[in-house]
Amino acid sequence: MRNIVFVFFAISLLGLAEEEVIEETKTIEILGATQISIDEIEEALDVKTRDWLRFWRDSTPRIHVELIKSLPQTLKSFFDSEGYYNATYTIGENNSSVRILINENEPVKISSIYIESDYDITPFIAFKERDIFKPKQFVKSKNAIIAKLLSDGYCSYDLDTKAYVDIETHKADLIYKLKKGEICTFGDTTIKGAEEVSDAVVLSRVEALKGEQFSTEKIKATYQRLEDLEAFDSILINADRKIYNVVPVDITLKLLENPYYFSGGIGYDSYAGARVQAQLVKRNFFGNAQKLILTGNYSKKEQLYDIDFFRPSLINYKNYYLDLGINGGYSNLEYEGFKEEKEYLKAFAAYQFDKLFLKAGMAAENINISVLTVPEPGVIYGNFVLYYPYFQVVYDARDDRLDPQNGYYFSGYLEYGIPYSVDASDYIKMLFEARGIYTWNNITFATVGKIGTIEEISNLLPESKLFFGGGSFSNRAYGYNELGVISSPVQYSVDGALSMANLTFELNYPIKENIYGAIFTDNTMLSAKSYDFSSDIITSAGIGIRYITPVGPLKLDVGTNVRDTSQYNIQFQLGQSF
Repeated sequence: MRNIVFVFFAISLLGLAEEEVIEETKTIEILGATQISIDEIEEALDVKTRDWLRFWRDSTPRIHVELIKSLPQTLKSFFDSEGYYNATYTIGENNSSVRILINENEPVKISSIYIESDYDITPFIAFKERDIFKPKQFVKSKNAIIAKLLSDGYCSYDLDTKAYVDIETHKADLIYKLKKGEICTFGDTTIKGAEEVSDAVVLSRVEALKGEQFSTEKIKATYQRLEDLEAFDSILINADRKIYNVVPVDITLKLLENPYYFSGGIGYDSYAGARVQAQLVKRNFFGNAQKLILTGNYSKKEQLYDIDFFRPSLINYKNYYLDLGINGGYSNLEYEGFKEEKEYLKAFAAYQFDKLFLKAGMAAENINISVLTVPEPGVIYGNFVLYYPYFQVVYDARDDRLDPQNGYYFSGYLEYGIPYSVDASDYIKMLFEARGIYTWNNITFATVGKIGTIEEISNLLPESKLFFGGGSFSNRAYGYNELGVISSPVQYSVDGALSMANLTFELNYPIKENIYGAIFTDNTMLSAKSYDFSSDIITSAGIGIRYITPVGPLKLDVGTNVRDTSQYNIQFQLGQSF
């Protein structure tokens, strides 16, 4: 059994739709280099080669004619930066081609490293004696030291770094001297340019609070949270002023000129068929960074019409800011063995500061579970009206939300069905998740664990409220929500589960530039009983490829059941699953 998913992304997202600009170029050939790769030299010279996304192009390296006259200086700058100060090169040119013959000669190597510091900077000095001295790496180490000092609150440091290079003897002596100074704190916050957005809304996103220890991470978090409001065309946070180890925070904002945003697309997958989706967003809706979102998805087996309203910083109590959200809509979705039609309305209050996110709300759902063709044994059909409060807590310590390289993440979700009548479903639903990410030498190791259970206290729940598996965030050998209760490593039913566990391991490794490969395994357990985590497990394994874009990695994964390789799935996804 297979489930193949195709999604058509807007081509402009990857910058593939731009018109080809015809430029006057010549072919270029680089010979003689033995210590530095030809790819590195071509990149330094801005040589054009075939992009893997444009496989139809000629693969011959070419250089723009306007760059040829600057080749001697460019080559010298590049080889100096790599530590080969005595490199020589001969450049030949005719009407159609350029040839460069390179002799790298003996590089400059590090003779000594002297460190005088009251702060441990050794982790940021990648050099060792006898290493080739690379000026760009020397500058990088200095910047890394400064970044760490600022991150730890030292804004009054005194850092002196020098490199004494002797080209004749091919030696370099490095000196690092540092006095870290005193810990700095944040000062007052000033806000300019947010005429339609109150100071309270802006301050609700400021994590660089007065009196707290200075940290560039808090500046970065403040910028990210202000950007998440989607109310400004530009955000400038200045924390360069210093008054006796106190750093004021100056925020300059420019409101959106065009508050409307529309996105849409078409796609196809083997389960839902052709699909059309569209979304209209009105940002800064009646001011104060409020947001109204209208969403519609349509396919033969799934229809969704949704409206979202978001109001930041509605309540402020002793500088604790609460956001308000309201969400309602209609959905009609076919599962493997039944059909769910639902109207829903939710309202919530949320609090976020630093790495902590809290959300509490109330929801009402009118759900109708109906037969598709032949009634499936174990599936509960009929109409259900649910009222339930819910609570969610998230602690997100990842270094990036779109494409994390290091960090960890915890979340917990609790939902309680109110027994408002003798026929109402009285239940408790719990779901917990943990993620861990670690990168070493550009290789990223990630694991994601999920566990959940439902206790039906009185009356049964509609099938769609139970746990299912399959998809990009579950088991990638199966389609989204394809897996019901698992009875063996290769068999499952259409019935939803009362207990669920899923464990994923993934490794991402660089291939070339923005291209990464991946190997992974997904392990899924779905049980028909509450608090039962002893059932059979379906294990899948697979490979994937990632192309890094400004909005996160574009992923293609192929997963298969390790016990039944005829069961596989091909999926596309934008964004990481960890």
